[in-house]
Amino acid sequence: MATLSATTRARALDRLASGDRVDLLVIGGGITGVGVALDAATRGLSVALVEKDDLAAGTSRWSSKLVHGGLRYLAKGDIRVARESAIERHHLMTAIAPHLIAPLRQIIPDRGGRQASIIRFGLRTGDLLRRHAGTPDSVLPPPAQLSPVETLGRCPTLSPVGLRGGISTADGQLIDDARLVVALARTAAGYGASIATRTRADRVDGRGATLTDLLTGESFDVGARMVVNATGVWSGDVDQSIAVSPSRGTHLVVDAASLGHPSAALTVPLGSSVSRFIFVVPAQLGRVYIGLTDVAAPGPIPDVPMPDSSEIDFLLDALNPALSRPIERADILGTFSGLRPLVDTRASSDRGASEALADVSRQHHVRTRGDGLVSVLGGKLTTYRRMAQDAVDAALATTDLAAGECVTTTTPLVGAVRNPGERALPTSLVQRFGGEAPAVVEAAATLDRPLERITPDIDVTRAEIAFALTHEGALDADDILHRRTRIGLVPADADAARPDVEKIIGEVTG
Repeated sequence: MATLSATTRARALDRLASGDRVDLLVIGGGITGVGVALDAATRGLSVALVEKDDLAAGTSRWSSKLVHGGLRYLAKGDIRVARESAIERHHLMTAIAPHLIAPLRQIIPDRGGRQASIIRFGLRTGDLLRRHAGTPDSVLPPPAQLSPVETLGRCPTLSPVGLRGGISTADGQLIDDARLVVALARTAAGYGASIATRTRADRVDGRGATLTDLLTGESFDVGARMVVNATGVWSGDVDQSIAVSPSRGTHLVVDAASLGHPSAALTVPLGSSVSRFIFVVPAQLGRVYIGLTDVAAPGPIPDVPMPDSSEIDFLLDALNPALSRPIERADILGTFSGLRPLVDTRASSDRGASEALADVSRQHHVRTRGDGLVSVLGGKLTTYRRMAQDAVDAALATTDLAAGECVTTTTPLVGAVRNPGERALPTSLVQRFGGEAPAVVEAAATLDRPLERITPDIDVTRAEIAFALTHEGALDADDILHRRTRIGLVPADADAARPDVEKIIGEVTG
C-alpha cells in the first residue's frame, strides 16, 4: 500500500540531503505538481517532490469539486479546450479515479425563450464531445428534458413560476478535490517518488535548488537533471520572469437543508448569458456549495484567499431570483476562495501580445527557461494530467535522459475500484476511499471505536483521522481538518472536531 507519513517524509529528506542527484525535482504539491511526479515516476525516472506547506494547501482545494467536460469553453467557441476537457474527464472517470468521481445531474431551469433553446443545443453539442471521448452512457448519462415535477423533485427550492421543466445534463463530481491530490501523491510514492511537505525550495534553477526543512530549519542543496516549477499562483516567486495576475473564485457553503436537500446541481444562467452560470452543488457532509465568482486579485498572494463582501452579494443576488425561498447571509456556514493563476504571456513567452489573459486562463502554459527550468501553470483541475504530461515532455527535452512513454491515461490511483468488497462499511467512507475503505479500518485496529463519527453531526470516522496520519502524509490537526477531510470548510465544525482530532493524533503518534 502506498504510504505517506512523517516517517516517509523524513526518509525522503534524508535521501535528498545525501547528495545523490535525482532525475526530476518537482516544486509544488498541488494537483499539477503531484500529477507531474506521478507521470515521471511511471516513466521510470527518479523523482522528488517538495512542497512548502501541505499537499493541496493552495488553489487545488478551492475548486467547485467538478470534473468538467468543457461546456463553458464550448459556449465561448474554444473547441480545443472543450475537447481536451472531455477527454481528460473520460480518463478520470473510467480509469484513473472512478472511485472518487460520480456522475452529477445538472439542471438548468427551462423557462422558455431563445436562451433555453441555445443552452439545449449547447448541451447536445457537449454530449457529442462525451461520445467522441468514448465515455459510455453508463458512466455519464446523455442530456435529458425533465418535467416540472421532476425538476422540482431534484431541486426543491427552485421557483415554479413560469417553469417549463429542466434542461438536464450530467458531469463528473469529485467527492473532494484535495482527496484527488493526496491519492495522486500516494500513487506517485508507490512508484518510487519521494514526497516531502513543509520543505521550501530557494535558488531554483534548471538543475537543482536549495531546500529547507521548515520543521527543523536545516538547509541543503539538491541536484537534479530536470526541475519543474508547478507552484501555480506562486510561480513568479520561483521564476521571476513569469508575470502572474491571479483572479479569485469564491464559493459559499450552506446546509443542504436550506435548499431542500437537492439531489442534483442547480445551474442558473447569469442574466441572459448562455456561457456564465451560478452553480448550486450538493456535496459531502450535508453541505451545498454555491459559486462561482471571477474577480481580479492583485497584490500579495495570501496562503488562504478570502472573499470580499461584494462577491457574497453577487452570488446571492444572482441565485435568489431563481428560488422560491431566498438564501440569506445567515444561511452561510462558510466560504472558500481560490486563486486562478492567469499568465501574462506577453511578459513570459514569445506568444502574441494580443492573446488575452482570459484565453490563457483556459489553457495551460508550459515554459522552459534558458537554464532548463520548466514552469507549468494555468489550465484547470480536470486537465491536470495533460498538463503534467506536457511538463514532463518539456523537461525531458532539456536533457538526454531516456524515459518510457506516458502511461497516466491508464494508471489507476490508490483505491480505484468502486466496490470495496462484502464488508459493511459507512457509505461515506467508501465514497472517499473506494477499494481502500477496508484498509482504512484495518489500519486503525488499535484505535478505540474506529467507525464512530468524529462528532455526532460530522460524517467522518475516527479511523479516517488515524489513516490521514499513518498513510496520507498529514502532520497535524490543520492538515486533517482542512485537507484530508473538509471539516474545516465550516469553521464551527472545525472547532467542534478539533479536540477529538488532536486526541487521536496523540494516540497514534504517542
